[in-house]
Amino acid sequence: MELVVALGIGVLVSSGVWLLLRPRTFQVIIGLSLLSYAVNLFIVAMGRLKTDAPPVLSAGADVAQYTDPLPQALVLTAIVISFATTALFLVVLLASRGLTGTDHVDGREPDA
Repeated sequence: MELVVALGIGVLVSSGVWLLLRPRTFQVIIGLSLLSYAVNLFIVAMGRLKTDAPPVLSAGADVAQYTDPLPQALVLTAIVISFATTALFLVVLLASRGLTGTDHVDGREPDA
């Protein structure tokens, strides 16, 4: 299972970086989203997610049998912030396209 998660994170990161290097702003936004998904998946994977384990410690209990709630809370917060940032980027993309007439990152069409 760890190999599948590692490969998934690798595919998300490589696709995100490839899209970040594209000349169109929409592709850059999608690349940033893919990178944020990869980071969120990495944080959850590092939190050693366990099923059927309570998230709160009780007195005298074995620490290895409990799930750490901090990575899950961090990912939930990161999802909300990522959604707001993506919405802001889309508004800036639409404003930039309206002002320049193109959606290239540098604001002009390349010479062919």
